[in-house]
Amino acid sequence: MRLFRPYFFMRYLFPEALFRIKSSEKILCLTFDDGPDPGSTPGLLDILNGFKIKAIFFCEGRKAEKYPLLVTRIVGEGHLIGNHSYNHLNGWLCSVNKYCKDVHSASQYTSGTLFRPPYGRIRLKQYKRLHSHFKIIFWDIMSYDFDDGFGAARSLKVLLKKIRPGSVIVLHDKPDSSSLKILDEFLSITKTRGYKFILPQLN
Repeated sequence: MRLFRPYFFMRYLFPEALFRIKSSEKILCLTFDDGPDPGSTPGLLDILNGFKIKAIFFCEGRKAEKYPLLVTRIVGEGHLIGNHSYNHLNGWLCSVNKYCKDVHSASQYTSGTLFRPPYGRIRLKQYKRLHSHFKIIFWDIMSYDFDDGFGAARSLKVLLKKIRPGSVIVLHDKPDSSSLKILDEFLSITKTRGYKFILPQLN
């Protein structure tokens, strides 16, 4: 079963986390997970630059360490870098200490202030420990652009159907994602609908 929005109870478990920007204005926040990658990051950045849109790139520490020039380009072009852990661990399957250590290990290569749990899976004790260091960001819409069985056309349809004021959108920054195939069209259509993309206030 594919869930396009997080389980409703997660907003109660993690009240300080960001799922959606509180606004009635037509604003969206675009985020990318799992990069950086030389096969996808440059193309995504080129498209974003063409629309003059800024996004948050939640990078894995191991990839950011391997491709520091891509991280430099992301930041240099005005986007934000977020922490997506070092090894993309599933928080439901590992201890609090192991999980938090992995996240902090990624900080030197990614961010020490913004964190998105891989798979959206984080236990309450892990959350409470990390919340003292990071603003934790989930999402309002998951497009399944990473799922080969879902397809680019369906991912685009989900995005266009489910966006609403304040939506935080997650796409993926890796070559096997359909994000490169759909991003240009998605941004073009949302622009005609009067939406603007912003980086949220994270204070």
